[in-house]
Amino acid sequence: MMSLLRVSVLSCCILAVPASGADRDDAAWLKSGTLLFEDSFDREEDGNLAKAIGNGWNSATADRVPDVKQADLDGGVLKVINEPRAGHQPHVHHEAGFEDGGAIVRFKLPEKDKPTTLTVGFVDRQTPGVHAGHLCYALISTKPPRIQLADYKTGVMNLELRARRQPYLDRKEPLPADLAALLATKTKDLPWKADNDWHELVLVTEGDEMRVTLDGKPLGSHRSEGFAHPTKRWFSFLMNPSAWIDDVKVYKVK
Repeated sequence: MMSLLRVSVLSCCILAVPASGADRDDAAWLKSGTLLFEDSFDREEDGNLAKAIGNGWNSATADRVPDVKQADLDGGVLKVINEPRAGHQPHVHHEAGFEDGGAIVRFKLPEKDKPTTLTVGFVDRQTPGVHAGHLCYALISTKPPRIQLADYKTGVMNLELRARRQPYLDRKEPLPADLAALLATKTKDLPWKADNDWHELVLVTEGDEMRVTLDGKPLGSHRSEGFAHPTKRWFSFLMNPSAWIDDVKVYKVK
């Protein structure tokens, strides 16, 4: 009888443990919260300037090259290209505002021959000590094929670390061992089979953890203190040289 009781108690405890890791359905977790905004881009853009995309979007570099259409709403898809004369990748963002939550977004990397990176994540321009408020991102790259989870707040965009790191980059010298070791803890690379197809990305932050799911399959997670920033004010993405975006949904769980 005692053995059966122990098994029963153990079973109850196991059932009470919430799903995590490979069992975690982050899309469902997001949908249990509050939908902050969504966009399927079924309209035409209004010119080439910062607010031309409409529906609350802002393209931070568009005004630098007003004669160039960096963002094109075409057939219900946002197609963005990098114009080198702007001096910066297109930085497209929308107001969000959450501590725990994230985004569901469909994306396509249309370039077949050029190395491409789509950077998706969260920004808080009101954060002191961080360059341009860059907090945390997933960097989706084709060459090398990887998805990198990155804590920029306490990593490469921290102003003190940035100032220390830059001279070595300028001189093309290796970073000091302690700095390199610290920055290595701020990112994690996850493999993916890069292609030019449409994919659905689910990107969430919960506490000090960032998790990524691609096409319904959890790819992995990373823990770093910057992910726990209390206010992700903007949902943001950058691309080089181009990316297509559709069906964006951003949720607040906390």
